[in-house]
Amino acid sequence: MDGAFRLDGKTALVVGAGHGIGRAIAEAFAGAGAAVACLDFDAAAASATASGLIGGGARALAHRIDVTTEASVREAVDTVVERLGAPRILVNGAAAQEPTGSIVEISPEWWNHAVAVNLTGAYLTSRAVIPHMARAGGGSIIHIASQMGRIGAEGRGVYCATKGALIQLAKVMAIDHAKDNIRVNTLSPGAVETRRLVHRYGSLEAARAQAVPKHPIGRLGRPEEIGHAAVFLASDASSFMTGADLLVDGGYTAV
Repeated sequence: MDGAFRLDGKTALVVGAGHGIGRAIAEAFAGAGAAVACLDFDAAAASATASGLIGGGARALAHRIDVTTEASVREAVDTVVERLGAPRILVNGAAAQEPTGSIVEISPEWWNHAVAVNLTGAYLTSRAVIPHMARAGGGSIIHIASQMGRIGAEGRGVYCATKGALIQLAKVMAIDHAKDNIRVNTLSPGAVETRRLVHRYGSLEAARAQAVPKHPIGRLGRPEEIGHAAVFLASDASSFMTGADLLVDGGYTAV
């Protein structure tokens, strides 16, 4: 791998590392030389990801996090700093599995939960990490957004709203923290073959039947493809990139 894409000597904190895209990002970071903190609400899944990385020779740890609770976020970040050092890379990948429905059909409880996980969680985790990252000399923050942050989709109001908000949040954070040598970008996947997609469509076959026609590339994405894009944003290969949204959506938004 080209040296610009290496992450040797850096600690990466990946929120949502237990499954799917988050796990693929953690694996890609470890493959590029980073020490990886695998954080997830599902402690067992985080441990499984970390164990796999350690088995492959990487430095890694697992820790449970509830991104909707400031105390949980701070405790998790403090543990990472103590055991692996200050994060130079942060990925905010927590996402609620909200139901489909119009804003009339989505209850206030579900709306508030999705906002708390998808958006406020990124705020709380970034807020806890940035002082450590700045003192260490800077780094890269990546919010996992979505192509749905740019377009509308029937019944996906809270998802589209929170993902669009992450894109805007990254722009403002990029401006605010350029002086700290911290770059902030969003990474926006299209439909990727994960358990979240199965949950929404009922099966992978149904997901392919309904979602592939929306992607000009002719297939759904693979988690490792998003992992590779995250390495780009985390590494010096993207050193002149901040406040941007990287679409990896198989051409979804090109139509």
